[in-house]
Amino acid sequence: MELKDIKSVYFVGAGGIGMSAIARYFIRRGLVVAGYDKTPSDLTRVLEKEGMLIHYTEDVELIPQACRIPAETLVIYTPAIPAEHKELVYFRQEGFEIQKRAQVLGTLTRTHKGLCVAGTHGKTTTSTMCAHIMHQSRVDCNAFLGGISKNYGTNYILSDHSDYVVIEADEFDRSFHWLRPWMSVITSTDPDHLDIYGTKEAYLESFRHYTTLIQPGGALILHKNLEMKADVQEGVTIYEYSLHEGDFHAENIQIKNGTITFDLISPIENVTDIELGQPVPINIENGVAAMAMAQLNGCTAEELRYGMKTYGGVDRRFDFKIKNDRHVFLSDYAHHPKEIYQSAKSMRELYQDRKITAIFQPHLYTRTRDFYKDFADALSQLDEVILCDIYPARELPIPGVSSRLIYDHLAAGVEKSMIRKEEVIDLVKSRDFDVLIVLGAGDLDNYVAEMAEIIKSKE
Repeated sequence: MELKDIKSVYFVGAGGIGMSAIARYFIRRGLVVAGYDKTPSDLTRVLEKEGMLIHYTEDVELIPQACRIPAETLVIYTPAIPAEHKELVYFRQEGFEIQKRAQVLGTLTRTHKGLCVAGTHGKTTTSTMCAHIMHQSRVDCNAFLGGISKNYGTNYILSDHSDYVVIEADEFDRSFHWLRPWMSVITSTDPDHLDIYGTKEAYLESFRHYTTLIQPGGALILHKNLEMKADVQEGVTIYEYSLHEGDFHAENIQIKNGTITFDLISPIENVTDIELGQPVPINIENGVAAMAMAQLNGCTAEELRYGMKTYGGVDRRFDFKIKNDRHVFLSDYAHHPKEIYQSAKSMRELYQDRKITAIFQPHLYTRTRDFYKDFADALSQLDEVILCDIYPARELPIPGVSSRLIYDHLAAGVEKSMIRKEEVIDLVKSRDFDVLIVLGAGDLDNYVAEMAEIIKSKE
């Protein structure tokens, strides 16, 4: 099915952060857009206001008539939806074109110049930074992001003239193999999703295969010293980047008085006096990668400076809710040990003389089973760790796997406790935290707004 032939689009699993971005793309194109999701959310409510027809009961009869014509309807589903889902079974039996979200993004990279950001961690921030830099420049871009950009209040950016599309390339379920990037950043390849890949070697092989998909004439911007080996087509240029070395890197880093400035060293043109709009140490390296891709596609030094200074961050990515001398409170989506490590390291750099407490909700039984010692090591950089029960997402419990595994391996001297997530609000009411960070990719974030109000009431 060609994009030009599609008149209606139906989403099985409409409310996911990535699915909703594609829904918005088709809404803006004037198509009939409808779908199913298990529960209403802030995101689904916004989509309904923008014109999407969504229902929350698994029922074929609720599928709109406009989405029942196989020759004109594209069905998009998320891998999180079970194969026996009634609506998915209906579409399959009736011969509809059914694609994963990643397949649709792959189609877009064949019709636009895809600027893709892959990696175990850092990809949401880096892709959102790059999209903001390019969108506010004369180059402009479209973008499909894995988080809500604070600059735009959305995970989707539309341009009426740019041929570029910035895409977060997700390795889960090998989804990024559908893409055909013009250029790509790879931020990291620390093993994850071993429930899908089985071994570290298979995970690294998946990234190697991804590099073969970059189109001739394009480029790969690879974090220096990754374990994986790139395998690009002839005509693809490889650049390396990192914080302190590589073709692209930072120099003259200054962290003081709540601001971060640095210079970008680049084979194209060095750029001095860059100020981070979201002054978090880890964003220096993310910014280097984002600016490298933007610069390679025509953004000027002044556009890079302006884009970085005005970058507002991503919801749930080092997302400050309160930041003053009395209290600091933030939420961070970090859910892999290396992400936790970087988040904790950045917190320690920013608040050297203050007590830092983390409330962490592990995400997935398999990830906890595979990395509990690494989680404990990363969290042990902080002063106090409060562990909630594991958020299961798509998984069933595994005997012997619980947050206790992390708890038991935290370093001596770290204050530690375990609570149920339903007890978090009462905990915040009963304590006066100095610096508090909520970590994880589960549903603990649902409590963050109320937690912020409680903390503000104590000032």
